[in-house]
Amino acid sequence: MDHQLLARAALSFLCAVQAIATVAIDFNRTHATNPLWTGHARFHVVWQGSTVVFISALELVLIWHSGPLAGGRFRLAALLAALSPAGFLTAFTTRKLFGGSLSDANGIPPLRLRFFETTYVIDLNLVAVVVALISLLALIALYRG
Repeated sequence: MDHQLLARAALSFLCAVQAIATVAIDFNRTHATNPLWTGHARFHVVWQGSTVVFISALELVLIWHSGPLAGGRFRLAALLAALSPAGFLTAFTTRKLFGGSLSDANGIPPLRLRFFETTYVIDLNLVAVVVALISLLALIALYRG
């Protein structure tokens, strides 16, 4: 298998996981149907989640469409795949400006790891976003050969 085909397959996997994970995480009782959230907040999470799914589908079309400009389509798909993690990082870095938090009391709790006398609280969304962005950079490098 050549490096470009491997990069296309891996990017496809990342795009599909991004769509599936968004649906699994956001369209359930902890988010979109959470009775403790305002209707407007639930509207926004469904809007955001649906947008990620639609963009992921477009990314897959760009990756696998035959014809000229395959490298440009691959890079565009990778750029589009980076937009959702970039949006997450924007919300993460500015959350104090709007009173946001990474988790909710009746949502998915962060991972707590105790190492000797210190407890570390790790948000798995943040871990997933960082891994996704690093993976995208690696896949672009792999595609180039």
